[in-house]
Amino acid sequence: MKRILVTGGAGFIGSHLCEKLIGEGHDVICLDNLFCGSKKNIFHLLSHPNFEFIRHDIVHPISFEVDEIYNLACPASPVHYQHNPVKTVKTNVMGTLNMLDLANRVNAKILQASTSEVYGDPLEHPQKESYWGNVNPIGLRSCYDEGKRVAETLLMDYHRQNHVTVKIVRIFNTYGPKIAINDGRVISNFIVQALKNENITILGDGSQTRSFCYVDDMVDGLIKMMRSSSDFTGPVNLGKPFEISILALAQMIIRMIKSQSGIIFQQLPQDDPKQRHPDITLARSILKWEPIISLEAGLSKTIDFFKENIFCQP
Repeated sequence: MKRILVTGGAGFIGSHLCEKLIGEGHDVICLDNLFCGSKKNIFHLLSHPNFEFIRHDIVHPISFEVDEIYNLACPASPVHYQHNPVKTVKTNVMGTLNMLDLANRVNAKILQASTSEVYGDPLEHPQKESYWGNVNPIGLRSCYDEGKRVAETLLMDYHRQNHVTVKIVRIFNTYGPKIAINDGRVISNFIVQALKNENITILGDGSQTRSFCYVDDMVDGLIKMMRSSSDFTGPVNLGKPFEISILALAQMIIRMIKSQSGIIFQQLPQDDPKQRHPDITLARSILKWEPIISLEAGLSKTIDFFKENIFCQP
């Protein structure tokens, strides 16, 4: 049994990770300020003897005796991280500093949930970890993109200077049950609109592409990265190497739901990347990890979750 801290543990990916770690018999502390996370996501864990929830913002220091830290705390959709961009930067920089100080103090391993957004609007396709990115440092998305890039810098500096055992994963688009209905990301938007038979809104002409990884596969990758050799810091891409256009995704969701929705197009936001496709060669070779759940199978489970939460509430 390990004592494990999960920041952002009441969020979408974090809550699935807490479930998995509890299921393996570990002692889990879930830290979340509930800005994006929800107690609903962890309600079934609150009475578990190996689970503890603490409402706290990692921008402020906190101390525990733990063996491992999964640092997932940060709003991840543009709707949320642009709501308070200064706070987003603080979470990525000050929050990560606090977690690194904690890891250094108690000799814990720390995994940083970075993002494919560190690649910006990429000039390399697919994106390898060796690619340094094409990021606008003063754009609307920079609070998140550059914040995550600085967080990676901090991890590597703590590793080199203080010999902290660090792990950096770059998470590509992830989806599945417990993703918030008002999350603002493409899959949740499309499913909600299709279930309500409303027009599906596509930003741009729909030719931009994304790669979508089901949350169970992502959690498996996070855990394998944490348990990898201590001298392997990453960064390592975690995502599904299957690319689909946003227009094709909308059409797929309409077909699966048998929706009467039409499709309308709106202006593409500033700095929205045209392509996202992870090169996961490193994850395959070092972590022996590869996502196995197909997009259609994952969407089916996600649609069922949204049906229950939209139409079956008391």
